[in-house]
Amino acid sequence: FFENFSSFFTSITFHSPSLHNLHQTTMAPPHGGMMEVPRPVSNANLTNLTEEELQALNPKFPYMPVDSENKGKQLKIWSFAAPHMRAFHLSWIGFMQAFISTFSAAPMAPVIRDSLSLTKKELANAGVATVTAVVFMRVAMGPVCDKLGPRYGMAGLLLIFAPATLCLGLTNDGTNFLIARMFIGITLATFVTCQYWNSIMFNNRVVGLANATAGGWGNLGGGITQFLMPLLFTAVNGSGLIFRSWRYAMLIPGALQICAGTAILYLGQDMPGGQYRFMKKTGQLEDKSVFQIFKLGVLNYRMWVLVILYAFCFGVELTMNEIAATYFFDYFGVNLKVAGAIASSFGLMNLFARSIGGGLSDWSSRKFGMRGRLWNLWALLFLEGMMCIGMGQLNKSLAGTITFMILFSLFVQASEGATYGVVPFTSARCMGIIAGFVGAGGNAGASVNLAIWFRSSKYETYEGITYMGILIVCVSMLTFTLHFPPWGSMLFGPTKGVTEKDYFLREFTADEIADGKDQKVAKWILNSESERPPSMRTEVPTEEDDDAEKAEEKK
Repeated sequence: FFENFSSFFTSITFHSPSLHNLHQTTMAPPHGGMMEVPRPVSNANLTNLTEEELQALNPKFPYMPVDSENKGKQLKIWSFAAPHMRAFHLSWIGFMQAFISTFSAAPMAPVIRDSLSLTKKELANAGVATVTAVVFMRVAMGPVCDKLGPRYGMAGLLLIFAPATLCLGLTNDGTNFLIARMFIGITLATFVTCQYWNSIMFNNRVVGLANATAGGWGNLGGGITQFLMPLLFTAVNGSGLIFRSWRYAMLIPGALQICAGTAILYLGQDMPGGQYRFMKKTGQLEDKSVFQIFKLGVLNYRMWVLVILYAFCFGVELTMNEIAATYFFDYFGVNLKVAGAIASSFGLMNLFARSIGGGLSDWSSRKFGMRGRLWNLWALLFLEGMMCIGMGQLNKSLAGTITFMILFSLFVQASEGATYGVVPFTSARCMGIIAGFVGAGGNAGASVNLAIWFRSSKYETYEGITYMGILIVCVSMLTFTLHFPPWGSMLFGPTKGVTEKDYFLREFTADEIADGKDQKVAKWILNSESERPPSMRTEVPTEEDDDAEKAEEKK
């Protein structure tokens, strides 16, 4: 339905060829001295193509330098040109809207609690349900991205679950409230499509920054909703009907969700070379077996380590989004509007903090290879845990708590960006599955932290924050276990005699290699050589690459 309706809408509204891959450039020449990788388009693939589709096989990107996969080598924030930068902006806008909808009830929790006569346990259960149900959907979104593409995945989530957001204001007891929030929370699976989309649009040189910035600006919705919803509530509450006003305020996030989903569906493009259907039709993209790719993903131990690490950065952010406003309201005696404004500062750090983590990851890679990315990830996670402990310990001081919360937020979100600076390099063939599982780990971490530290009256909230920080410090040590044979680990160098080709082609059987399926990732493997230690790299940087790197370092 989405595919047919989207094609119809595009044909009557955006007939310009720019939406159909004519904004693209011929394939970049191979790096100095390297053998060119053959284009995986056979004559059999060309017989059923239209003239426009044949034209699209020679894509042009006059505004963006690209690599041999047509992935962008720069992140031009102020550009909205298709397909790279349009996909970037649509990805974070869709994810941000999911955040706004999911946490729209959190800053109004004291009012909703009294309106529906909820106990502390019922309110906490609703929060846990919000971030738990999406765990399974995030896992499912990996195969969806691999099979259908990120555009359908993100648009489908936003549009299918928009009615739940609109109906939250109709709930009249704890059970209905929990069910509605659970369905709204499923939209947080848009994070997987957001990260997947940017990973297939941008080159290794900037993929960490692109993923981090899109994810960070999307997470910004968690901060925006902390002050947006109290403002809407106050505006609607002119009549003084306090228990009805929060219900009307919930209509705004639902309407915005529909608008975001529609824009993504009609304006987005899956890959630099075109939509998924076109890429498969021309043989440029493997039509993957979901079961086979799923198996490859779950057998990769690096994925499980990254799942746990992400559980204690993004999972911690979700936890704070759920408890922060109520914490300041209950413990420091500030009113609802002020509590929401203070709590929003945690999420608003996403404006730049996650990008710092991704940017540091890319910079570390240029200087030290994959080992640099891993050291960067560990350091940010460790500092995150220390700042969390500090926030919990300064529970008698409002100013001290706010100061450490902001520092805590900075390292939480930088850790998230650094994690997804590593994720794209864990597999050449099942990145969607791995991105889905790691993203699900974030929500699982929120469920665990909310359930252990904040669900019952066993711990005061500040005690739960302190213990959560101690746990983060301990979990950060798992980073030392990550080892990539061609590139090494934090403490050990690359495995002798193992190249990127040796490592990543293990994901293919001998029959698949004989059929040429490995050629569909050959360019990716070639470009991944940039993760080697600098002394082992064979790539000869072009003058354009040097200029881009200098500009990036200056920025």
